[in-house]
Amino acid sequence: MNILDMKLRDVHELIPFRNLFKLAFGFAVSLQIIIILVNHLTGFFELNSVAHFISRVTFGSILSLFATFAVVYPDLFVIKYLNEKIGWQKNVFLRVIFQFILTVLIGGVIAAVVTYVSHFLNPYRDGLFINMSYNLMIFAVCNVILVIILEGWIFFIEGAKSNKRSRELEGRVTELQFEMLKKQIDSHFLFNSLNVLSGLIEKDPETAQDFIDEFSRLYRYVLESIDKRVVSVRDEINFARSYLYLQQMRYGKGLGFKVDLASDLLNGYLPPLSLQVVLENVCKHNSVSVEEPLMIEISGNNEELIVQNNLQPKVSHSRGTSTGQSNLQKRYQLLGDIKPTFNIGTSYYTAKLPIIFEER
Repeated sequence: MNILDMKLRDVHELIPFRNLFKLAFGFAVSLQIIIILVNHLTGFFELNSVAHFISRVTFGSILSLFATFAVVYPDLFVIKYLNEKIGWQKNVFLRVIFQFILTVLIGGVIAAVVTYVSHFLNPYRDGLFINMSYNLMIFAVCNVILVIILEGWIFFIEGAKSNKRSRELEGRVTELQFEMLKKQIDSHFLFNSLNVLSGLIEKDPETAQDFIDEFSRLYRYVLESIDKRVVSVRDEINFARSYLYLQQMRYGKGLGFKVDLASDLLNGYLPPLSLQVVLENVCKHNSVSVEEPLMIEISGNNEELIVQNNLQPKVSHSRGTSTGQSNLQKRYQLLGDIKPTFNIGTSYYTAKLPIIFEER
């Protein structure tokens, strides 16, 4: 690849050739129509007929198209060079001065060449000099306008690319966060369940075997749902029933639960294992005994799934780190401007999980 090809490739990175051709063609035709009409209305060069107008527009547009390309590429080389040497963020005043001078010079040089070629092919009736002066002024002004259009277009393209990159990066960050959260949920649930199983093996081996069977079904749900952003409320409720059934294997009649939920809410969505986080915290931070049963009620309203339990704090239990709640709040943040709330009252602990009614 030679130097010219490399330069052209750099220029087309600013504006692709297809778009550049559309711009040059539209600019050339528009410019010729304006010039021809102005010349006609001022009496500088009157038109004889519609056919004369069309022929002049056609002939002039072809020359203007070549002239526009002859101007556009130097303009883009200048823009590319100035972007590297005097960016808009560095010194706006200096950039404007240099770009204006170079733009006028480029327009003047191309005007002189085009005017001479045009005169050679079809000599001007009023001479070369007056037309040269006239075209130098027109090309200088037109090139300033053209550069403004090019700069505006480049800013628009760069802005669109920047927004696209931002969205892609945001998506990658979100996916990375989601993957990290998945791993936290996965391992956390596994080790807590194994701790429950360890306690059952010593106290009641038969119940421990039933626990293993139920846990295998439960963990299958974990593996199937963990790759999803959301799962249905129905699936979460079924999971909650299985999870609390396993806990009842451990606590017996010391743990009770009730589900009272309208059927239309079952078609909503929640982050996977949301209820596991809430229910695990309930069992972890409250004392459970036959004498003082821990009662959990799952209900809902039009917007939220509500989990409530009577408060029976473990006296010797150390203060929790709220890792599970923080994890759940982060997963909700990845789904939009919604967040769960957790409230400790005088007699009850209440967790409210927003229900999402459009799958994401």
